[in-house]
Amino acid sequence: MSLLELTKISKHFGGVRALHEIDMTVHEGEVVALVGDNGAGKSTLVKIVSGVEPPDTGEIRVRGEGARLVSPRAAAEAGIRTVFQDLSLCDNLDAVQNLFLGQERHGPVWSGRRVRRHLMEEQAQRILESLSVKLRSLSTPVVALSGGQRQGIAICRALISDPAVVILDEPTAALGVSQRGEVLDLVSRLREQGRGVVVVSHDMKDVRQVADRVVVLRLGAKVAEFRRGEYTPSDLVSAMTGAHEEGGDR
Repeated sequence: MSLLELTKISKHFGGVRALHEIDMTVHEGEVVALVGDNGAGKSTLVKIVSGVEPPDTGEIRVRGEGARLVSPRAAAEAGIRTVFQDLSLCDNLDAVQNLFLGQERHGPVWSGRRVRRHLMEEQAQRILESLSVKLRSLSTPVVALSGGQRQGIAICRALISDPAVVILDEPTAALGVSQRGEVLDLVSRLREQGRGVVVVSHDMKDVRQVADRVVVLRLGAKVAEFRRGEYTPSDLVSAMTGAHEEGGDR
């Protein structure tokens, strides 16, 4: 099943062409890596799908239905959640507070709409366990957590609304070897849950390990698409740098 389908997405900033007629599809239970050199258009495409920037032309369909992603809230309501590279975590708050920041569970009006911490802890525990994110305590401030655990908190926060598609922007950047392995395991578990996952990454080793398909952008255009096991590292580098031009998808 196609969870996300982009058709001829284009975007200009003044006279600069950021994206030109990009086609991309993400299926249920599939990890798609989006790669390209700096300036290739990856960030612009992520912003469009996240509802941060509108496309100039093109169509976006989520679960087969046309979607107008006019804001991050609209994207979330359509079933798309994005975890940006900065994670946007509040270091002084604990895991539960970060998971439910802006979407806290409250009691009824007659009780003063008090935050129902116990309900949030129960749901937080279920979501963390679903991705095998292990924390010593839910009340530990996230500033005291490892990089892999922090990434896990950010990804779990995206799952609060049970999205169909999760976009991860450079999820392993600046992580050590063991922490990188933890995050790649998280990506695999998202796939096992039947979600569509888009991973933006500069790390070709991570891409080869986790991606079912790789979409390559160059100078705002989609120049290649590879399936797992059907490409070499040099194929990726050649497509990203334009060392040789190939017509159509691979």
